[in-house]
Amino acid sequence: MASILLIEDDEDLRFTVARALKKEGHAVDEAGAVAEADGLFGARAYDMVVTDVHLGPESGIDFVERVRSEGFAGGVIVVTAFGTVDDAVRAMKLGADDYLQKPVRLQELILIVDRLLELRDQRRRLRLYERLEEVGRADRRPLGESPAWKKALTLAERLASMPVVNRAEDLGSASGGALPTILILGETGAGKGVIARHIHEQSREPDGPFVHVNCSALPGTLIEGELFGHEKGAFTDAKEAREGLFEMADGGTIFLDEIGDLPLELQAKLLTVLEHGRVRRVGATKERSVRVRVLAATNQDLRTGVREGRFREDLLFRLNAFTIEIPPLRDRGDDAVILARSMLDRLRAEYGRNPARFTPAAEAAVRAHRWDGNVRELFNAVQRAAMLSDGDEIGPSDLGLEPGRAKPLAEARPGGADAGGLVFDFERGRHTADKVEKQLMVQALEHTRGNVSKAARLIGMQRSSFRYRVERYGLERLVEEIAQR
Repeated sequence: MASILLIEDDEDLRFTVARALKKEGHAVDEAGAVAEADGLFGARAYDMVVTDVHLGPESGIDFVERVRSEGFAGGVIVVTAFGTVDDAVRAMKLGADDYLQKPVRLQELILIVDRLLELRDQRRRLRLYERLEEVGRADRRPLGESPAWKKALTLAERLASMPVVNRAEDLGSASGGALPTILILGETGAGKGVIARHIHEQSREPDGPFVHVNCSALPGTLIEGELFGHEKGAFTDAKEAREGLFEMADGGTIFLDEIGDLPLELQAKLLTVLEHGRVRRVGATKERSVRVRVLAATNQDLRTGVREGRFREDLLFRLNAFTIEIPPLRDRGDDAVILARSMLDRLRAEYGRNPARFTPAAEAAVRAHRWDGNVRELFNAVQRAAMLSDGDEIGPSDLGLEPGRAKPLAEARPGGADAGGLVFDFERGRHTADKVEKQLMVQALEHTRGNVSKAARLIGMQRSSFRYRVERYGLERLVEEIAQR
């Protein structure tokens, strides 16, 4: 949820826009003129300003310039009538982030608001990381003391030290070849991305780009252009040439997460890139060389995918040269407690919350819980507890756990307001991760009466990610039906 100042002198339009934003869960203050907006702006802090350009004696552009000069770092969206785009361009030069033309399309406005809020969250996380860098840590290895975790980490560091050789001419071999890719295996949320990032940071080129690609999140019709780029005119909307993610990763690392979800027709093209270190943009006649370390990860059994015809066997052989298996959190002994303490420290630094420690009973409950959602589930539990706990300590009930009893992933405190009593029955091996996530989302939507923003916050997911998954799981009609009840 964001606090938004809406400045619009057209009363009907102001009412319509405010209602749409409030329906998305945002808090909206309304002003019909700049003078009124000045009074509101001085009285409280806002995350975002949405303002018309023409507001009478003083324009929205003047307001934008003034608040930016005073240090306002939130998002700014300007609304302009058709034919006055020059005003919008001027406003953006003075600090606006985006603009809309009238008549305002509410869905477009909501998407822009979501994007700017996501950028705000990214900047917040960046500031947190910068503060952690300033504090400094003697040991920069990912946390964990269990033998299984240390074994995976040691292998990752050994592979990270290998030189990157991606092109056939570098090897002096006409058959191509490259630095063997590293395949990282493990359950969802176990830390595959953490290991991938650590490999990059421990490599010989840690200052190069690190490009994280979620293969399951890329739209099927656009994935080739996203990975390999496209030339101008290659398809209807290709108004200019664009480099792909492999080219963006040149000189660094590309991490192909959820590689098992890559469409079969793209797997052959990926194999060519891995073998020869060259990419061909969509619509291009020439190939481009790239020098990039390739990491891949999956929670699937790729050999089963080969048998079922969903995954190419030659690509599996190419990916499987070196394999790192990430142990699930339930097999890492006291690592859950070590991670929980570190998470709490980070959350306190970011949000300034009071809880400073876990009670012994809470740590015992963390140690006893199965954590079928692994580190991701643990983080959600700690984040919820840190945000909602009123005291100096966090107990088992704050985490949604009871001492000595392993509770399921999405179970909240009985009758608690944080998740409204959501309960999900986890039975090991009964559901795939997607089915679990889909059912949890449905429960959250039912509880919030179809409010996407509240449902996303309820399960600790970014709103944009939640919206993407609504489309991915075909829940759009369900959202509408729930909202109309």
